[in-house]
Amino acid sequence: MASNLETTVTVFGGSGFLGRNVVRALCKRNYRVRVAVRRPELAGHLQPLGLVGQIHAVQANVRYPASVEAAMRDSDIAINLVGILSEGGGQTFDAVQVKGAETIAKAAAAAGARMIHVSAVGADENSLSSYYRSKAAGEAAVKAAAPSATIVRPSLMFGPEDQFTNRFAALARMSPVLPLVGGGVNKLQPAYVADVGRAVADIVDSNAKAGATYELGGPEVLTMREVMEIILEITQRDRMLAPLPFGLAKLQALVLQFAPGAFKLTPDQVTMLRSDNVVSEAAKTAGLTFEGLGITPDSMEAIAPQYLWRFRATGQFQKKSA
Repeated sequence: MASNLETTVTVFGGSGFLGRNVVRALCKRNYRVRVAVRRPELAGHLQPLGLVGQIHAVQANVRYPASVEAAMRDSDIAINLVGILSEGGGQTFDAVQVKGAETIAKAAAAAGARMIHVSAVGADENSLSSYYRSKAAGEAAVKAAAPSATIVRPSLMFGPEDQFTNRFAALARMSPVLPLVGGGVNKLQPAYVADVGRAVADIVDSNAKAGATYELGGPEVLTMREVMEIILEITQRDRMLAPLPFGLAKLQALVLQFAPGAFKLTPDQVTMLRSDNVVSEAAKTAGLTFEGLGITPDSMEAIAPQYLWRFRATGQFQKKSA
């Protein structure tokens, strides 16, 4: 029986938030991991996740097919994690999340490799959001090029390096008021990024149905208001949660889309907040969830305190008030 060390898995976008968790999970299972990224010289933080020589970073840009084909050479499995939340320059939703996904799938098919494509819960060709439409189009392009590809749709992910819980915790440190777009009634099912990484590794292990679409959400369905309340409780900040109508939020986003860091908000992101981000009943019925893979997902309350403590007034030494 062949060892996993004889199996090369090429992870496109493997240096990012989800990528490092996927790479870690694969290394624990002794796969040989090739990380295909635009700037391999900036992927050195991945090396401690595996054994010496187990992780190899190579240059690839999904907008350039030749670089993708080179990265796929002699690979057994391809994983596409490449995605963007906002557009800029040549990095458009169509170029990255549709044509880029198609390019990887075609390269995988040409190399005779299995294909795993990570999309997003909420992907819908009829969505009002350009992001969600591009995710749906990307899935369709992958399926056309590699019909047996496995699609993974994680819900909004949280973890130590996220741009979700950390973003709002940083805002709470600076502002006495936190806005709730649309009143904060939209529903989320936050998934711990390490659980998603483990799920992807399980699919690499062939613990999945070929050609299936998995939807991965955490153990709780929360409104945005409830998420903000959890973050404020963990960081021990007393802040006002102020409802912000969608129309006004979209007007503000016309300016905030150019803002740096935690203040950045695009009009399309406002549109995304109009819909719920939860696992579908169809996926639950078919067993195409964390539980279907034998994974019990962790909750935000269990994980977030382990890294959000640094946003308290005096950090880890902050005493909790009675």
